[in-house]
Amino acid sequence: MSADRQPDAVDAILGQWRRERPDLDLGPMAAIGRVKRCSVLLGRLLDETFATFGMSTWEFDVLATLRRSGKPYCLAPTALFSTLMITSGTMTHRLKRLEASGWIEREANREDARSLLVRLTPSGLELVDRAVEAHLENERRILAPLSAAELAALDASLATLLAVLEPARD
Repeated sequence: MSADRQPDAVDAILGQWRRERPDLDLGPMAAIGRVKRCSVLLGRLLDETFATFGMSTWEFDVLATLRRSGKPYCLAPTALFSTLMITSGTMTHRLKRLEASGWIEREANREDARSLLVRLTPSGLELVDRAVEAHLENERRILAPLSAAELAALDASLATLLAVLEPARD
């Protein structure tokens, strides 16, 4: 641990392992433990913002995916669930909930009569536009303690890790 930071929860776990298994190299556990802990803590902070709009993170993710797809803010369910990395069954359940909330509608696909398309409703569009502004402000606030150089280094390191973890894109 560097002298310029306070011990964190991962340091406590590492200390226990060092005591019990001094023979282990804990470097990977330290990095992955911190990434996982950051993910949980960030999730909580992001959830708070989405809750102010009466939605959950997954609801925001679906609406934001439709919104960033561009006009007419419409995608096939397969495009949605592959982008969001969830199963088709999970997507079906989520779409039912979003439709019941009035944020999306499903319509016939003119190119494939066997399928439906998912489209943002005007109220869904208005909601996601307001929510994304608050979301970005929340992210800005969360990251404000980091200097521009620290943020750039963090982003570069995470991009490198993501390249290792994600399958290659064609």
